[in-house]
Amino acid sequence: MKKYKEFIAIKDFTASAIACGIKKGSNKKDMCLIYSEKPAHAAGVFTRNTVKAAPVKLSMNNISSGHIRAILANSGNANACTGEQGMDDATSMISIVSEALGIRNTEVLAASTGVIGVPLPIDRIISKINPMVENLEACKFKDAAEAIMTTDTFKKEVSVDFMLGGKKVTISGMAKGSGMIHPDMGTMLSFILTDAEIENELLKKALIECTDVSFNMISVDGDTSTNDTAIILANGGAKNKPITIEGPNYYIFKEALKIVCIELAMLIAKDGEGASKLIEVNLTGGFSQDASNKLAKAIISSNLVKAAFFGNDANWGRIICAMGYSGKNFNAEKMDLIFEGGGKKISLVENGKGLSFDEAAADEILKNETVTIHVRLNDGSFSAKAWGCDLSYDYVRINGDYRS
Repeated sequence: MKKYKEFIAIKDFTASAIACGIKKGSNKKDMCLIYSEKPAHAAGVFTRNTVKAAPVKLSMNNISSGHIRAILANSGNANACTGEQGMDDATSMISIVSEALGIRNTEVLAASTGVIGVPLPIDRIISKINPMVENLEACKFKDAAEAIMTTDTFKKEVSVDFMLGGKKVTISGMAKGSGMIHPDMGTMLSFILTDAEIENELLKKALIECTDVSFNMISVDGDTSTNDTAIILANGGAKNKPITIEGPNYYIFKEALKIVCIELAMLIAKDGEGASKLIEVNLTGGFSQDASNKLAKAIISSNLVKAAFFGNDANWGRIICAMGYSGKNFNAEKMDLIFEGGGKKISLVENGKGLSFDEAAADEILKNETVTIHVRLNDGSFSAKAWGCDLSYDYVRINGDYRS
């Protein structure tokens, strides 16, 4: 299995991107179209926020058919809390795409990200849909990855290829996310394409399971968006023997998908608004999977922990505090705590007791762009990983004038 830090085009998938002027004062690309030249099996996971944007509601309905041909996405405007007009606008966008491509309305998904509560500049958007359809190409996925960015500082792309029954299979994914990131399935969008031939229910099962250990294990600011969406399309172009049961080929496919989802999740966490470092929690020795997941997520979600890491402060008490209010029991008298960064480690807690440690050495570790918090519960065989970032002054600056 080989991983690439880019989106590799997949046969029979094309993309296009364009600038509609959705983003205030910007001429950057802000809308993209992804198209499958043949019907593709489809699965998606969506925000559990009770307030759902119009495109989320529409996509949740359309994806239930199991077959999708196109995804239309825009940035700069979330089309959330926009009432009947928001749903009418999303429906109009999908209708025009389906007519231009000669496919059914139900074969098109919509996704939006950006400011909440502002109507879409629908006339400008509609005028750009046909030009996008006319310019669909296999080489334009990088443009699509750029078009979904908001406060992101870099494009998030990853691909893997692997063998299934003698056939080469590729999974390529793109994502956006920088703030309002605390998925429970910020604003997080992820579009994943594959040429694998896999039965629809198994595709859905694989995506849900991979989401649980990737996108649902990151937190930038604790806010679950109205628009969180992750979609996978599988067009069968690899011509592998169809995956119809949970056998060896399914597990190979799921492992590859997990690699893509985790890599995208880590890129989102690394690019948190105003962030200076990626924080990873590596928790082992838990007594159940559910407890392990929630304990790791509680640590990475704590603003006090994030602030301490921004200041390079080895204040490990904040970590134990976050675990204590996670809602899951653990034996604090058994746990060990270690920080790692730049190839160096330092032990801070052993058997629940704080150790004397070199503050200067801890400071050097915490200055690294990636820091790992190792939590050893020594209470079972379950483990979990979670990812986040530090909380900086720039986070407040960026979100203090997000609509400007």
